[in-house]
Amino acid sequence: MTRAPFLITTAAAALALAGCSTMNDDMAAPASMSSNTSASTKASTMTPAGNPTVGGAAMIQTKTIVENASAAPNLTTLVAAVKAAGLVDTLSGPGPFTVFAPTNDAFGLLAPGTVDTLLKPENKASLVKVLTYHVVPGTITSAMLMKMIKDGGGSATLTTVAGQPITATMEGSAVKLTSATGNVSFIQTADVRQSNGMVHVVNGVLIPTLG
Repeated sequence: MTRAPFLITTAAAALALAGCSTMNDDMAAPASMSSNTSASTKASTMTPAGNPTVGGAAMIQTKTIVENASAAPNLTTLVAAVKAAGLVDTLSGPGPFTVFAPTNDAFGLLAPGTVDTLLKPENKASLVKVLTYHVVPGTITSAMLMKMIKDGGGSATLTTVAGQPITATMEGSAVKLTSATGNVSFIQTADVRQSNGMVHVVNGVLIPTLG
């Protein structure tokens, strides 16, 4: 990356973190989360195969992460970012991957202009880093994640595809994810099974160290 794009992406990171500092204070954790879904989704429609819906859309276990995300009306910003980053083929591949998928509202919590800046072609490397920071190799269910937290004495470290860690803890009965830069996100809809892995829908964008 040249110096000019680096300065732009650094500014984007600063904007994102500024927005996330407010998000840390104001974001409410889901009241509880079972091994299948969070409290906010327990009453939502389930597909015949038992997958929770996402944004009201059925999530089909025989479809890929990208195919299912593209069907969810509350994941359109994420899908646009995946396309801009050139990650469609990767996330359509065999994997398996576990993806913490931020909703449109989650992206909306970032400082104004952050998403537009990251979507610029010259900032593709930073966009890839942000998106792959939400991806962990393998298939991790919410039950597995909560056991990892318990076995770790209250926290678990997940190594992301971006190479930076995410720390998972419990806040009440909700799973809380904390980024390397200190911003947080909570799992809202857990265990959305895919043909090539697992998706957990989250209410915040996790920001890695950029640069």
